[in-house]
Amino acid sequence: MAGVPEAVVSSAGTGTSPGFFARERTIAGPQFNRWLVPPAALAIHLCIGMAYGFSVFWLPMSKLLSTTDAATCANLGFFAALTSTNCNWTVAQVTHIFETFIAVLGISAALWGGWLEHAGPRKAGFVAALCWGGGLIIGGLGVSSHQLWLVFLGCGVLGGVGLGLGYITPVSSLIKWFPDRRGMATGFAIMGFGGGAMIGAPLAAALMKHFSETSAQGVATTLIVMGAIYFIVMAAGALGFRVAPNGWYPRGWTPAAKDAGKTMVTHNHVHLSRAWKTPQFWLLWAVLFLNVTAGISVIAVASPMLQDVFGGKLAGLADAAATLTAAQKAAVVAAAAGLVGLISLFNSLGRLFWASLSDKIGRKNTYFAFFILGIVLYCLLPTWGHLGLAGLFVATVCVILSMYGGGFATIPAYLADLFGTQMVGAIHGRLLTAWSAAGVIGPFLIAAIRQTQLDAGVAKNLVYDNTLYIMAGLLLLGLICNALVRPVKASVFMTDAELASERALQHEDRVTSTAETSARGGFGAVGVLAWLAVGVPFLIGLYIALAKAAALF
Repeated sequence: MAGVPEAVVSSAGTGTSPGFFARERTIAGPQFNRWLVPPAALAIHLCIGMAYGFSVFWLPMSKLLSTTDAATCANLGFFAALTSTNCNWTVAQVTHIFETFIAVLGISAALWGGWLEHAGPRKAGFVAALCWGGGLIIGGLGVSSHQLWLVFLGCGVLGGVGLGLGYITPVSSLIKWFPDRRGMATGFAIMGFGGGAMIGAPLAAALMKHFSETSAQGVATTLIVMGAIYFIVMAAGALGFRVAPNGWYPRGWTPAAKDAGKTMVTHNHVHLSRAWKTPQFWLLWAVLFLNVTAGISVIAVASPMLQDVFGGKLAGLADAAATLTAAQKAAVVAAAAGLVGLISLFNSLGRLFWASLSDKIGRKNTYFAFFILGIVLYCLLPTWGHLGLAGLFVATVCVILSMYGGGFATIPAYLADLFGTQMVGAIHGRLLTAWSAAGVIGPFLIAAIRQTQLDAGVAKNLVYDNTLYIMAGLLLLGLICNALVRPVKASVFMTDAELASERALQHEDRVTSTAETSARGGFGAVGVLAWLAVGVPFLIGLYIALAKAAALF
């Protein structure tokens, strides 16, 4: 049929063809190559990963108005600030945008994960592009009109939906395309989320500087421009997705024989409606929640923690508490910024490293490594601070953040091992509510503990000690939860009839592609261009992060 991909035929008995965004239009044909899927996933994740770089907007957003009434604005509460046009927003007020879109990310992924499995990655990815790109544009309009509620609606709520859908869109497809390397495949995509801030934050800073001459701090125009850019890139990624037919395996590979006594990997499938009711789901929910809570707590205070603990030593002084000159203060701030750059780097690369390693040693063992190594490293951080060993302190934080990112990248493969691949995207979506909870609780917890100790008169360089020991305690709980994970009971697996019914909802009866003939094509020039399109920006972001990190040395 002219104009229709070779993998698709008309809907039987209806006389109609599926729409452009229909899942059955994306079933791969014989000439497709599975290595074209990771760059499509990276295109989406590198865009939504800007969520980690949003802090670049907080300070400029607090300086939008040049003249305000000090008496009126002094005690302006958060809810009053949502509609006030006469007072500058505080940094504390706008930082709640981050908490909002992280919370909405988990909620939207949980709500629409099942729809995504049936709609397919092309439609879900395009909707994610509309929400994330459109949300930033609406947020920019809110900044322009100085309506904070509109910024929350655009960046926080609509953008959060885009984050949730964009985050889980590639997962199910990648796991099915790479049954031989599930961890590596999801690591590639989720590495993009960790690296998105390395590209987006410098871009946002450059755009704000450029547009500051024509708009207040350049924030509004920057959000609008970045929203448009992200929509285009994410839409291109969504259009690049293809779906593997059920039962597809790479040439020359066969799944290992099932041995319930020796492996956590199942060849069966669990429906979403049953998966979230199993103890395995909630144990993994706790595992992700505890790992993320500990890691995000460090991310939230990494820069001030380094400055508080080492102070003047970062500027080459022997006494951490020595009074600093303006130049020395600038050197300390630059060193702290260098740590932030390193964190972005290790958060990103750790996702690919640890997820790929999990293909070799297993998901459960990988999480054992996270928790055991994490407990040791969190307990060592106060010691490095007391001894004034800034280098070891920084190195330890970097390893911790690599495991924070690695936890995100490994969990989809862990879920696929336990619950099968049929609905892993939807199950993953439900599990991401753990991230939402940790994204709110983690920063609040560490800030509250820090403030309590400051109020009690604890020296600044010591206020993080108890906090870090508490984080180690959380990881001990995670270690116990991971140890309790067992293979799911056979009674929760879908029957053959249930599996056939679920697959019918994906309309694969309308396609001619088969598992034996699909995706046997070469890589070609298209593959090279696709990888260059995502690889070059990532390498530029990597260079910028390393350049910032150089200030530490």
